[in-house]
Amino acid sequence: MKISYNKLFKLLIDRNLKRKDLCKLAQISDATMAKLGKGANVNTEILVRICQALNCDICDIMEIEKDTK
Repeated sequence: MKISYNKLFKLLIDRNLKRKDLCKLAQISDATMAKLGKGANVNTEILVRICQALNCDICDIMEIEKDTK
């Protein structure tokens, strides 16, 4: 299983926000944004900040995908 942040990036598109905008709103670094883009593990505190900045729930920004083996 792996984590996907595709919902987050779709939400940004729907709200006409860029990744840089999210970095400023949620006070996260470019390195963290890069991790999100790669589907890497991110600290829960960061995910909470993103949810607060976007006024959404955790399930609105991420999901767990099953491996297709």
